[in-house]
Amino acid sequence: MIPPGSRYVALGSSFAAGPGIRPIVHKQAGRSGNNYAHLVAAELGLELTDVTYSGATTAHLLDTRQDDAPPQLDAVGPDTALVTITAGGNDLEYVGTFMRGSALNTLAKPATILGRRVANRIRARVSYLKDDADYQAAADSLITVVENIRERSPNARVVLVDYLTLVGPSTRPRLDVPLNEEQLPSVAMMADGLAAAFAKAAAATGADLIAASAASRDHAIGSPEPWTTGFSLQPFRLLRGFVPYHPNAAGMRAVADLIVARLRA
Repeated sequence: MIPPGSRYVALGSSFAAGPGIRPIVHKQAGRSGNNYAHLVAAELGLELTDVTYSGATTAHLLDTRQDDAPPQLDAVGPDTALVTITAGGNDLEYVGTFMRGSALNTLAKPATILGRRVANRIRARVSYLKDDADYQAAADSLITVVENIRERSPNARVVLVDYLTLVGPSTRPRLDVPLNEEQLPSVAMMADGLAAAFAKAAAATGADLIAASAASRDHAIGSPEPWTTGFSLQPFRLLRGFVPYHPNAAGMRAVADLIVARLRA
């Protein structure tokens, strides 16, 4: 158990930052005041330093600036007692691939007026598959992040938090998401590869693993109680802060509950 008042540093990309979940406390980072880090800190009475940033890769955690922000690991110091990490998806262009494919398929529908050849050219611009080496590289990067945290704060408890499931048993191609029967399984395969990278990193480093991916399979897009958003290109929704294919408030609450339960155990 992490004692109340301890310092907690949250690292990660948009699935940790929480873009689209009000209130947004850092607009450029897409960082929500109700992301899982804030919820965990409030529940356990921890002193939170949240440097999560939408669009971050593991390089942005390790040694690369993002916009005006320094590498996220700079926030970890000797007094840090808890670190959570959700990153690696952008290394694989996981959500970006899903969004691009969905957008292109949506745009291809009116393009069929110009002919199927034009529509198929639009759809063909996205590749959904990655090599095994790409997933291993993501795992290796996560391992490096954990190792660097332990160098900076040897006594910190490190928790790897993987990505909420977007495509699950209830997700229907064409109906719940604008991908077809061939494209949708490939996105699920990418998600499985990303989850496996987290599991490898946890096994190699001894870090705690919160398998949000497994816990949320029945709360994917198309389920009765989804923990992530679906897809939309409607301008009024986007202007109001809707972010496609990202955790919603219920998803962030669920992840926070998983982390708190693990820490209390």
